[in-house]
Amino acid sequence: MPKRNAIYAQSGGVTAVINATACGLIEAASSHRDLIGKVLAGRNGIIGVLREELIDTSKESRSTIQRLRDTPGGAFGSCRYKLSNPTPDDPDIRRLFEVFAAHDVGYFFYNGGGDSQDTANKVSKLSQELDYPVQCIGIPKTVDNDLSGTDSCPGFGSVAKYVAISTKEAALDVASMSESSTKVFILEVMGRHAGWIAAAGGLAGEDANEPPHLILFPEVPFDESSFLRKVESTVKRIGYCVVVASEGVQNSDGNFLADAGTKDAFGHAQLGGVAPVLAGLVKEALGLKYHYAVADYLQRSSRHIASKVDVEQAYAVGKGAIAAVAAGQNDVMIGIKRLQDEPYRWRLAPINLNKVANIERKVPRSFRTKDEYGITARARRYLEPLIRGEAYPLYRRGMPRYAETKNQLVAKKLPGYDV
Repeated sequence: MPKRNAIYAQSGGVTAVINATACGLIEAASSHRDLIGKVLAGRNGIIGVLREELIDTSKESRSTIQRLRDTPGGAFGSCRYKLSNPTPDDPDIRRLFEVFAAHDVGYFFYNGGGDSQDTANKVSKLSQELDYPVQCIGIPKTVDNDLSGTDSCPGFGSVAKYVAISTKEAALDVASMSESSTKVFILEVMGRHAGWIAAAGGLAGEDANEPPHLILFPEVPFDESSFLRKVESTVKRIGYCVVVASEGVQNSDGNFLADAGTKDAFGHAQLGGVAPVLAGLVKEALGLKYHYAVADYLQRSSRHIASKVDVEQAYAVGKGAIAAVAAGQNDVMIGIKRLQDEPYRWRLAPINLNKVANIERKVPRSFRTKDEYGITARARRYLEPLIRGEAYPLYRRGMPRYAETKNQLVAKKLPGYDV
């Protein structure tokens, strides 16, 4: 098989460990020089590929690539950009394959969530229609943990750890001041349609009297009266109440409580913050003093307290992507299969992208308590292994030493293209 180049692109919201995947992929590719020439990274994801802005990762030092494993964010840039009409006649598709041909690309690795896996699937099928051979491998990444075909998604374990710890620590603060000050604390976490991150907040406590006292899942229609009764009774019983709320909490009509009225590049509603909405309800109906926090980017960029399991899995799926093309596989995502809970064991399990694309995995009913405000023992058995272990980055003068990539572009060979 002739040696050909590869393109790797990061897509969507980044995580604390997506660069660990890039590290695994680039390091593994160096062991297959008979198969893979250069690994080119799209600057700012698929947008960079379309603009022919391709980063030559071979220009980075070995130590820089190694430090990617410890570095949050997206080292090569990411984006939210949807290939609107993926057919052979679509300008973006024609351009994509023109770039592939110009740079002798035989391997396309797309590192992202559900929309990204759908794109990888479509590019794989179009390569056959266009008679341009390219092996397309999807690599899972999403803090939302909502991809099907994989037991867990790289990026989730670390955000779950951050949210569980933050919930526990904030609760200690609230408990110490509740006699004369704050009675209700609300932590808003990510999760548009799937409440996996909110569920992880439940790991902060182990019984009904330990925080969080309420978890609000997007899978469960929000009942204002029930919510207020639960908050009030918890404050009366314990002295304070801690709530973890998913940003995607919806009312019985299916409308987001925090819909900002705008949409992103994928057509998803922009959410404007559910925590202040809930805080307003508490103040108006119960008159209780409250505080709220919106974890926002902090939760998905917290590499300093990443889960060791998450880092290892993120690195492994990058290596696994190279192993997949070396084995001649195409149109697959490198999934993770759980072998057992305790001791936790797992392995990589490639799955056809047809079984992944456009399928959203939500928190099952068996993971939520009868009153829909907590997590069950079954949920704990699933969640706890994913947050285990610490993988601290190196520090210097009290600050972590993160990788700084050169991101040197290869020479363009095609006319410009507007995206």
